[in-house]
Amino acid sequence: MSRIKSSQKSGRRRVVFALESPDASEVILMGDFNQWNPKRHPMKKDPNGVWKKTTMLFPGRYEYRFLVDNRWENDSKNKQSCFNRFGTKNNFIVVPSTQAICL
Repeated sequence: MSRIKSSQKSGRRRVVFALESPDASEVILMGDFNQWNPKRHPMKKDPNGVWKKTTMLFPGRYEYRFLVDNRWENDSKNKQSCFNRFGTKNNFIVVPSTQAICL
């Protein structure tokens, strides 16, 4: 699941994508924010087997998936999904234009 933090200077928000997959040898974050390019956002595995990638995104709606050892995988911790043109599903996130306030 992704976490979003504010970056006031550029209007972009820091978004951290994470996927627990301790047995994977490679995980790539792909989405419409990087034109689904496998070279743009390779992820790094932490000692607990969680793969992470931090991106800076402008406010808006973004679809994404993970490429895990050359197989598509969805974000099981993000229930927001939509059908793509291939008849499968992508996850999506909405990056807010203002920082969220928790009460």
